[in-house]
Amino acid sequence: MKVIETERLILRRFMPDDAPFMLELMNDADYIKNIGDRGIRTKEEAKNSLLNGPMKMYEEHGFGLFLTELKENHTPMGMCGLIKREGLEDVDIGYAFLPGYRGKGYAVEAAKASLEYGKNDQKLKRVVAITSVDNEGSIKLLERIGLQYEKLVTLPNDDEELKLFGINF
Repeated sequence: MKVIETERLILRRFMPDDAPFMLELMNDADYIKNIGDRGIRTKEEAKNSLLNGPMKMYEEHGFGLFLTELKENHTPMGMCGLIKREGLEDVDIGYAFLPGYRGKGYAVEAAKASLEYGKNDQKLKRVVAITSVDNEGSIKLLERIGLQYEKLVTLPNDDEELKLFGINF
């Protein structure tokens, strides 16, 4: 189900059949380095991750991470969307893209559209984002879409300090 459309992209809800794509994305070296190793190694584990992650969030909150695909040919390239994460007071924006689709402006386009969706469709007053302190690519993207660094935070059951960025609407 299409949720957001931009000039080049469609952001749609994940389906269980997207498990092979999710498996590939979650095992990308940069995903593991910057987001974390979720231990997803099979299509079945990827499917369960979708059911208990984004798809559950759609039911609970009306939003979540969306599969991001090229509009012209519906090729899955990444994910982007809004997350209600334990340990953060506000909804945050998240994204990840396969290596072949980085550096082409897709993440910026998807993230801007996700912010607009949060503001206009979900009536959010504020969105935050978290990133590793040394993830310069994500830091630049967040600043480019209007978020500003606020402070260092640590999420529950984790000891890594993360940079928290925010934007008020």
